Amino acid sequence: MTNPAESLVALLDLEQIEVNIFRGRSPQESFQRVFGGQVAGQALVAAGRTTDGERPVHSLHAYFLRPGRPGVPIVYQVERVRDGRSFTTRRVTAVQQGRTIFNLTASFHKPEQGGFEHQLPPAREVPAPESLPTVADEIREHLGALPEQLERMARRQPFDIRYADRLRWTPEEVKGAEPRSAVWMRAVGPLGDDPWVHTCALTYASDMTLLDAVRLPVEPLWGPRGFDMASLDHAMWFHRPFRADEWFLYDQESPIATGGRGLARGRIYDLRGRLLVSVVQEGLFRAL
Repeated sequence: MTNPAESLVALLDLEQIEVNIFRGRSPQESFQRVFGGQVAGQALVAAGRTTDGERPVHSLHAYFLRPGRPGVPIVYQVERVRDGRSFTTRRVTAVQQGRTIFNLTASFHKPEQGGFEHQLPPAREVPAPESLPTVADEIREHLGALPEQLERMARRQPFDIRYADRLRWTPEEVKGAEPRSAVWMRAVGPLGDDPWVHTCALTYASDMTLLDAVRLPVEPLWGPRGFDMASLDHAMWFHRPFRADEWFLYDQESPIATGGRGLARGRIYDLRGRLLVSVVQEGLFRAL
């Protein structure tokens, strides 16, 4: 069976079908809609393919406009908005079956030396990743075995995810929980040495658990759901180089949820506590 990390790299390797136009695969999954991190990662790949490769991405801002259909290819159309002396800007439109499903604007910055540096330390200390069980192991411990669908998902999962706090399984455990979550993550296998692959892989991962912080005070993260949720928009700022196949801590919190929408923000750190990436996302929540 193909290593899930290799499958992720292949998923991010778009086909160029015309100048500024690329096509990405959308795997046939059992979900109702395409995973948002896949579309964001592929759109960033498309944007980067139209630059000179000398300027790393420093930020992206995206909107999820319509749910994508699994199994149907997605076409990415890139607009070359600006090529300046220090900054490059690209706008990407993702189209599926003639309908726009996603928009992304990405900005690339020529590396330069700043006059100073500072960084707030991580908000809290968490256990080391190797001391924590995987999500699959926590579910097996609680249920005795993974349901067949979750077992298939676990085998295809490109990232090892470990929650810093043990999962809650009952409404009683959830009651009074703060809207905060922290997870350790890393790709399940090597991703190679191309920094761009690591950037787009982490963009993929950034959409995996961020809205957990919104749900935590309401219902257990695993098991029957009382709410349907969908990403509305997504923003990222890339501060330092990193490898997505080495452990990174995704510290997440939700400052507010109201009007059927929840806001979540995340900070991604390496093992040394250096801030690598900042993320903000808003999600839509509707009772089922």
